[in-house]
Amino acid sequence: MSTSSPEAVKKLLENMQTDLRSLSMECKKKFPPVKEAAESGIVKIKTIAARNTDILADPTELLNSLKENSSEVVQPFLMGCGTKEPKITQLCLAAIQRLMSHEVVSEAAAGNIINMLWQLMENGLEELKLLQTVLVLLTTNTVVHDEVLSKAIVLCFRLHFTKDNITNNTAAATVRQVVTVVFERMVAEDERFKGMAEEPPPVQGNSNRRSVSTLRPSAKDAYMLFQDLCQLVNADAPYWLVGMTEMTRTFGLELLESVLNDFPGVFLQHQEFSFLLKERVCPLVIKLFSPNIKFRQGSSGGSAASPAPVEKPYFPICMRLLRVVSVLIKHFYSLLVTECEIFLSLLVKFLDGEKPQWLRAVAVESVHRLCVQPHLLRSFCQSYDMKQHSTKVFRDIVNALGSFIQSLFIVPSAGNPASVNAVAGGSGSAAQTAVQGGQGVAGVGGGLTTQAAFEYRGTWIPLMTVSVQGSAKATYLEMLDKVEPPSIPEGYAMSVAFSALLDLVRGITSMIERELSLEEEAAAAEAATREGLEAPASEESPPEPLAHQVWEEMVNACWCGLLAALSLLLDASTDESATESILKAELTMASLCGRLSLVTPRDAFITAICKASLPPHYALTVLSSNATTLSNKINARLSELVCLPSTMDIRHFFNKTTGTLSSAAASKLSHFSGYSIQGQNVQIISPSSESHQQVVAVGQPLTVQHQGTVVLTAKNIQCMRTLLNLAHCHGAVLGTSWQLVLATLQHLVWILGLKPGVGGVLKPGRAVEGPSTVLTTAVMTDLPVISNILSRLFESSQYLDDVSLHHLINALCSLSMEAMEMAYGNNKEPSLFAVAKLLETGLVNMDRIEILWRPLTAHLLEVCQHPNARMREWGAEAVTSLIKAGLSYKHEPPLSQNQRLQLLLLNPLKELSNVLHADIRQKQLECVLQILQSQGDSLGPGWPLVLNVIGAIRNDQGESLIRTAFQCLQLVVTDFLPTMPCTCLQIVVEVAGSFGLQNQELNISLTSIGLLWNISDYFFQRGEAITDELEREEALLEKQAQEKGEPLNRPFHPAPPFDCLWLCLYAKLGELCVDPRPAVRKSAGQTLFSTIAAHGTLLQQPTWHIVVWKVLFHLLDCVRKSSTTADKEKIESGGGNILIHHSRDTAEKQWAETWVLTLAGVARIFNTRRYLLQQLGDFFKAWEVLLDHIQSAALSKNNEVSLAALKSFQEILQIVTPVKDADKSDALAAMGVPPVLVDPLGGATTAAGPGRPLLRSDSLAERLAQRYMNSAQAQLPPPPAPGEELDDSALWWSAWNTWYRTGTECTRPPPPGADKPSFIPSQPFLTALVQIFPALYQHVKGGFSMEDLRKLGVILHGAVSVPISSDASPFILPSYTEAVLTSLQEAVLTALDVLQKAICVGPETLQVMYPAIFEQLLLFVEFSCKPPQYGKLETKHVANAKYNQAEWVALNYVPFAERSLEVVVDLYHKTACHKAVINEKVLQNIIKTLRMPLGLKYACPAESTWKLAVSSLLKVLSIGLPVARQHASSGKFDTMWPELAGAFEDFLFTKSTPPDNLSIQEFQKNEAIDVEVVQLISTEILPFANFIPKEFVGQIMAMLNKGSIHSQSSSFTEAEIDVRMREEFSKVCFETLLQFSFSNKATTPQEGYISRMALSVLLQRAQDVLRRYVEDERLSGRCPLPRQQVTEIIFVLKAVSTLMDSLKKTQPENVDSNTWAQVIALYPTLVECITCSSSEVSSALKEALGPFKDFMQPPVSKVQNGES
Repeated sequence: MSTSSPEAVKKLLENMQTDLRSLSMECKKKFPPVKEAAESGIVKIKTIAARNTDILADPTELLNSLKENSSEVVQPFLMGCGTKEPKITQLCLAAIQRLMSHEVVSEAAAGNIINMLWQLMENGLEELKLLQTVLVLLTTNTVVHDEVLSKAIVLCFRLHFTKDNITNNTAAATVRQVVTVVFERMVAEDERFKGMAEEPPPVQGNSNRRSVSTLRPSAKDAYMLFQDLCQLVNADAPYWLVGMTEMTRTFGLELLESVLNDFPGVFLQHQEFSFLLKERVCPLVIKLFSPNIKFRQGSSGGSAASPAPVEKPYFPICMRLLRVVSVLIKHFYSLLVTECEIFLSLLVKFLDGEKPQWLRAVAVESVHRLCVQPHLLRSFCQSYDMKQHSTKVFRDIVNALGSFIQSLFIVPSAGNPASVNAVAGGSGSAAQTAVQGGQGVAGVGGGLTTQAAFEYRGTWIPLMTVSVQGSAKATYLEMLDKVEPPSIPEGYAMSVAFSALLDLVRGITSMIERELSLEEEAAAAEAATREGLEAPASEESPPEPLAHQVWEEMVNACWCGLLAALSLLLDASTDESATESILKAELTMASLCGRLSLVTPRDAFITAICKASLPPHYALTVLSSNATTLSNKINARLSELVCLPSTMDIRHFFNKTTGTLSSAAASKLSHFSGYSIQGQNVQIISPSSESHQQVVAVGQPLTVQHQGTVVLTAKNIQCMRTLLNLAHCHGAVLGTSWQLVLATLQHLVWILGLKPGVGGVLKPGRAVEGPSTVLTTAVMTDLPVISNILSRLFESSQYLDDVSLHHLINALCSLSMEAMEMAYGNNKEPSLFAVAKLLETGLVNMDRIEILWRPLTAHLLEVCQHPNARMREWGAEAVTSLIKAGLSYKHEPPLSQNQRLQLLLLNPLKELSNVLHADIRQKQLECVLQILQSQGDSLGPGWPLVLNVIGAIRNDQGESLIRTAFQCLQLVVTDFLPTMPCTCLQIVVEVAGSFGLQNQELNISLTSIGLLWNISDYFFQRGEAITDELEREEALLEKQAQEKGEPLNRPFHPAPPFDCLWLCLYAKLGELCVDPRPAVRKSAGQTLFSTIAAHGTLLQQPTWHIVVWKVLFHLLDCVRKSSTTADKEKIESGGGNILIHHSRDTAEKQWAETWVLTLAGVARIFNTRRYLLQQLGDFFKAWEVLLDHIQSAALSKNNEVSLAALKSFQEILQIVTPVKDADKSDALAAMGVPPVLVDPLGGATTAAGPGRPLLRSDSLAERLAQRYMNSAQAQLPPPPAPGEELDDSALWWSAWNTWYRTGTECTRPPPPGADKPSFIPSQPFLTALVQIFPALYQHVKGGFSMEDLRKLGVILHGAVSVPISSDASPFILPSYTEAVLTSLQEAVLTALDVLQKAICVGPETLQVMYPAIFEQLLLFVEFSCKPPQYGKLETKHVANAKYNQAEWVALNYVPFAERSLEVVVDLYHKTACHKAVINEKVLQNIIKTLRMPLGLKYACPAESTWKLAVSSLLKVLSIGLPVARQHASSGKFDTMWPELAGAFEDFLFTKSTPPDNLSIQEFQKNEAIDVEVVQLISTEILPFANFIPKEFVGQIMAMLNKGSIHSQSSSFTEAEIDVRMREEFSKVCFETLLQFSFSNKATTPQEGYISRMALSVLLQRAQDVLRRYVEDERLSGRCPLPRQQVTEIIFVLKAVSTLMDSLKKTQPENVDSNTWAQVIALYPTLVECITCSSSEVSSALKEALGPFKDFMQPPVSKVQNGES
């Protein structure tokens, strides 16, 4: 409820009346005047109230009336106070206060009140009430001014100095409040007059009187009050506060401080006040400071605190002065620049070690207060440090703090030597704990908790929590109640100084960084505006342009001191959080310096962190060298400091006595003083702090020489983390310091034993050698974190700008170079840190990989060549990982549209091919494989490079490498041919070829040939697409070549590009066909010919010319040359345990196989592509060359080759000369697609690879042909006219000549002089040679002449005569008992058979050849009895040859001769009537030839021979005799007859005796043959005797006679005689003779005479035999006659019976009477024989007697006989 509300006013009136009544009551008895006054007061109030009845409507009216009459209203109460009665006085004061509080007191009334209060004060009454009343009066309204006000204030001051403590304190509080009120009024007054015109400037002058006149009332009061306060503090009389009796300086200073602190605006806005500050306050402060300045610790005696002596500082004053100074500096720095300089210098001085401890403590607290105000610090810097000839105040403050901290370590605080405090375990002593109160950590449990502290060289200083960071909460500056200087706990000053340092760093850095970022935002906004974008509005205005200079000056001023102090503290710190704070400060400074591009300080801070991370005295060159350069700069800075008294004195760095580096500096400031780390010049004492650090790791130092171990402490690890943090968060500003940071990290990583893993991430790993790294569990848990931060550090490189990134890369590269140098010449584990991190950096910066790719990969490629395997391996790992990542990264634009980038990325892969180390090449190839698997589809222009990498294999590289490379190639061929540019296909062929040619791994060579086949298949399937693309490319190249004026340079140039692709493929396979390894040659050969056969149709005609001459014949030449010069040495085994077959156990034999394959392949191509090849101009020449190859192969001394050559010969003879069909499409005809032929050898002639049809796509071939028809028309020969036979005869005669030359060469027998034949052709070879003839003959039969036939004969005869080597004979010859032909003999006969059939169906003219064929065959027939000779070569007959005795075995020619004989008979059967056969006496020749086996008979080599000869003779005669008879008159057969007679004679009466072992059955069979001959004579010759020469008939008759007369041979055993006598034969002879005798055909008397004579001789002989037998029988009695005689008689009897038969059959007139007589005369003799005892004789006799009955008839008269 407000005081002016109606209710309040109403209440007030009531209360006042009540008060007055009470007063009237109290004074009724003692003080009547007062009572009256009270009552008149009541009346007055009532009157006022009545006048203003409408309280509710307008209460202010009432209040105003009250105020106007206040003097009267108040009067009774004042009188009441005058009574000095306590009760009345209290009542009155309460009433007065109520009035005041309702502001109804006028100025006059107020004056009266104050006077009344003064009287009470002087009387010492109601002091507290008085104060209260004054306070209410002054605070509720502003009616009190000038002297009244001053009187009120003095009243309060007077009450402050009473004897009563409570009063004193209350008065002090009241004074403070009143002073505040005075200034608040002034502020309010200023506020009211704010809008009005400014007052005129005051007259300048020293007199305060004049200057006051310009002030408004409240201001004037304030001015007077402040001026008097100064006077009082200065112990001068006040001008305005009249009536002061007593004043203390401390209270005055407090009041000054509060005014200055609470109302800085007053002083800043009003010049009068500013003047007071300058003229009064500052001098006062300086004057009061003087005892402190002069004082030196220890110069005066006792430290009793009395304010009297000037010499000694007085704590309360000093402390309050410092508070005032803090306020002055804080608020009025801009007004008091010079004065502040003095204050600050004083502050710095107070930190000096010679000042009392408490002074230093409060001074450091004051400094701390400054340190938390960075803007103030910046002002110092601008006002002093940046001005010439000015004290470098800011620098001094920082340096002073540093010196202060150092001094604490160097000079232990008096009376507190560290030894007392350093209780075992490091926890504070009990006393200390007590002193520290709650600020330290109590040492509970005797050292379980360690006190946070600094320890340095035996000085132990605990660390306390003094203030929250960023606020300077002072302890001693606030001790306003203390008079004695307090005792400062140990460590307090250090803790404050430490906080001050940290706050200083924090403040400066955050301020500058904030302004920097504003500036950057402004710059960005400006750039955006320039680009026409809306700039982001920034709240604060960007700093002025000079800002940068200020920032740089601030950093330059403070960094030396900061670094010195922080380094020392870092070394001394034993507390993790303290260490953390120090490190953070160093880090923020480093980063700030980096941002401001201040290289030296940046590097200095970084060096400090780096050194702290490493073990003490760790020799690290990069830090030492860096330190040396830094030290020069720093020394210069220090020398500047020396001349300033207050700054960090150089003597802290050096002891005055020794001149060596003092311990304080030595420990951590060594890098400021140019001393090398290794300490060659100066002995550095190791810092003591090690002893208190927990050792967490022991490891190996990273050095060239093997040294002992080094230890890492927890603090080292902590520093390392800071270093990581620095690099991670501030990498962009590190620049060249990356070198320092990374070098340090590398060493730490090494000591901790972190090793790189996948992607370059460092993982904990065991050291490879030396004592294992020892890690405590503490650090073990940290390691993954460190490793993680390390990785994140390099990941964050993606946020660096390009320049920073280059700094990072350069630093890593130079680190890596050092590591490489260290790793030279030893096999120690190298440091892979740099390489691993280069990899990581590359991986995370893929989006801008171009800018760092070259330096990065160039370096890594060097690493790849390093002799140390581990180093190399990582170099390769890094390069390959980067390449893979680069290719798989989603670039913008994508790689497919950025060929340059793609080639850039792939280039290092190519460079790796130059590295000789196999492990690197292995990595490279594994990389290629992975690239293919992941990015194969998108390689595009990168293909040539990738293919060249795959193909960069050498034979010295070992199997596994080649195997990996080959896997890549296989992948390419199976998956990627369609995706690569067609221009690369040629490279694929080259690469596949190079794998074929490598000699490390046979299987790969063979498989690569398979790949070439797959590639050819691909060409075939995609022919058209490839052609299109290649032609486009070709056109481009030609255009470029024309522009340059050079010819187009490409292999096989004139051929179209697609054909060139094929030619490259063929050429590669051709190279492989002459590889040293047989398996490769074989495989390549098969593939070459298969591809040509399968896909040759795609080639243009002119290209075939190149194929024939450059590929095929070139290959044949090479193979022939290699084969003929190949080594004949036996190869023991094929490497390992592979056994080699004897047919391949010399190089020569292996080459033979190749020759075979090649020749066959070429022949097959000639066969299948003949039509096409024939259209090439020089086909005949090519044919000749081919035949020459065939001939030289056929005559080669190797059976396999020679035989194969003949097979090829056969193959080219299968060619059917194609007749051009009129309906075949022209395109195909021009292409020369051959008709599919049927191969007489069986199967199709096209060997188009396994199961492939020859032409998979006629249409493709056609289209390709069509495409070239126009362009190549000029080169093609005109197609032949329809139906015209291509003239081939020349080709075939050429073939015939080759055949003949080959035949004569190989069948020519060895010359007589040769000991041993050099080479005798094998049977299969000869067989094949002869088998060629039939096919060849088909082609040459048109012109085949007698001369050619003669040549043929020579070869056939020669071939058959060749013997077999004894070791081959078991395979070729049947066992000699079987009569089988060898295949050669078969072939010979087949050849003649072909010939004879051809003659048969040929024209008449050919028939003259028959006799020659007979002649040839008859020659062969002779072989049965007289085997042919092969030169003078000694052969054994197969039957007698033990295979191992004779080298050469003659064939068993019998079956051959016999077969020949059968052929002769057969042929003669067909040709007996031909003119030529008759003219050339063929029959005679046959008989003549047959005489030999017939004559030999039993002496023949084989029994079958003479038997066949006989049957053949019989057959021939049965055909030939009729012809002979027919031509009897011509005389052409005259010479034949004697020959025939001789043949009969030789055979029937042979000189050879049958073999002893001949069985009777055999003998009888043989006799039957003899009988057949006689029968032939009887049927075919004798009946035609009149056409036959007489002599011949005579000879026949004589023979028959000879045969019919039984001649006994005594050589037979008796048992055999009857058989051996050839009775049957004799009988037939006899019968024939008889038949002939009695026939009426006897043309000449002579014949008849012969037969008659023969008959009578026979009969006469029969008579004699019979007679002799009868006698002998009779004489012998019972004794049987000898066997011969019995046989003879039986024969005679049989002859008689035969004769009787003949007579019966004959016409009676043909038998002359003489014969009859002799026959009849025999009868009696026969009858006599009846008595014989032999049953055989009896039966024969019976047969002889029987026929006589036919002649027993009655005699008839001659007449009758004649008539009949």
